[in-house]
Amino acid sequence: MISDPRPLAIAIMGPTASGKTAFSLEVAERFGGEIVSVDSALVYRGLDIGAAKPTAEERARAPHHLLDVRDPWQAYSAAEFAQDARRALDGIAARGRLPVLVGGTGLYFQALLEGLAAMPPADPGLRARIAAQAQARGWPALHAELAAIDPIAAARIHATDPQRIQRALEVFRLSGKPISQWQREARAQRLPYRVLKLILAPAERTVLHERIARRLDLMLEQGFLDEVRRLRALPAMQAVAAPLDLPAVRAVGYRQAWEYLDGQGSAAEFRDRAIFATRQLAKRQLTWLRGELDARWFDPAVDRERLRQALSLFLGSW
Repeated sequence: MISDPRPLAIAIMGPTASGKTAFSLEVAERFGGEIVSVDSALVYRGLDIGAAKPTAEERARAPHHLLDVRDPWQAYSAAEFAQDARRALDGIAARGRLPVLVGGTGLYFQALLEGLAAMPPADPGLRARIAAQAQARGWPALHAELAAIDPIAAARIHATDPQRIQRALEVFRLSGKPISQWQREARAQRLPYRVLKLILAPAERTVLHERIARRLDLMLEQGFLDEVRRLRALPAMQAVAAPLDLPAVRAVGYRQAWEYLDGQGSAAEFRDRAIFATRQLAKRQLTWLRGELDARWFDPAVDRERLRQALSLFLGSW
């Protein structure tokens, strides 16, 4: 039998609040690993408490990559993530250490593991013009425009998702070719690593819901709302015409906190809306994870021995 020469990597996937961070630290410490965050909120500076970013103490236990790589008023695409993550993985492997991919952002995992189409790069001027049109006409109107030129993409993109609507229109206006066609024609090279995909998810949905509520309450105790107040006070954020359209502010919990600080609803209503939004995020993540047919599912509360066996078979004894 010919041995597979590709370097190894572990992917720890799962819905929000499923215990990925704690388990990834355990794996990294045990196997000499370095953690690569696969999370679209953790890339932003200042999104700490509400994004459950690893603490200084947790970062001291293992090297972390792709945290705090953008300011919250900046965009960060899946393609940029894939490039940055690939560089991080190659550096980790070159040091003889184990890359441990951790997160729940499906598009980031797809971009890194499977590749993305080589579409036209971002055009800041065109993006600004599309944003101005959205300001004047509304994102639903631009979504309708997208539906006329690319019904396949429009069916996948929600009318309230400005970042993806903007990118789809940008690609079409730059190339004259729908983004869905670019994606069909993609022949991107897959990541040249052997990756063990582990999905952590409580077997009972009610357990996950309870974890989500407890975590939000802990975040509030730790000063989540003060964190959002600091973000709002940044001069660069105040200069943004529509801050609620920023990817950082659309992160689950942050949008609801921002609206609450704008005077929308009571503190109790904010808490309920944040919990509901986080549950909806977890539901979307679980839907995506069910499509990962080569991944193995584990309930972190009861499957510790099965997890150890899976890692031992892939990496060696634990």
